[in-house]
Amino acid sequence: MDLSGARTLLVGASGVLGGALATALSQAGARLVLTGRDPEALPDLGESVQATLGLDLLDVAACRSAVQSAASTLGGLDLVVVASGVAAFGTAADTSDEVTEEVFAVNTLGPIAVLSAAVPQVEKGGALVVLSAILADSPMAGMASYSASKSALSGYLSALRREVRRQGVCVLDARPPHMETGLADRAISGTAPGLPAGYDVDAFVALLVEGISSGAKELVWDATAKDLALR
Repeated sequence: MDLSGARTLLVGASGVLGGALATALSQAGARLVLTGRDPEALPDLGESVQATLGLDLLDVAACRSAVQSAASTLGGLDLVVVASGVAAFGTAADTSDEVTEEVFAVNTLGPIAVLSAAVPQVEKGGALVVLSAILADSPMAGMASYSASKSALSGYLSALRREVRRQGVCVLDARPPHMETGLADRAISGTAPGLPAGYDVDAFVALLVEGISSGAKELVWDATAKDLALR
């Protein structure tokens, strides 16, 4: 994909990671529609931003409407990126049903609503990109609901990739390790355990943009190299 002029919907641009990704895509020449739960926190990237929208992933109807609005604003879509989510900590026994429901609503059902609405809009040569998490591959004790929500999302992406292959659309599942984005400090339940030093946000964003441009399917942790790798 040539990102110059790429008609792009970025969901979750008000966070640290989403904001960094918005900046990188803007610098690559993408035309952007940005969404975030707090539209006032969306980055100001000048003329590359065609529109901004407030979007809460708890509202699946709003997720679908955001895709339609972005496609209308941009005259179609080449790239859809979902870079939002919530964290929750605590043992399975101590995590309430309400917390688990919200984790799955934001981390799994909201992104699925965005993607399913985007499939008819994204044209040949386009891409659907989602940030799941390393815990989709390596679930962590004390984060059962979060791990399961990301595993479910990753499984959905694997199936979706097969479905849209004949459309000429790429599906990229990025599963990064912990990064210092403040997500753990904004958990909807529990307190984060001691976490390792976070992976560098700028390094991750650079790899992700490279993966989008090259048509990669995954950005995953390589245990041998002890670093992220595109596949």
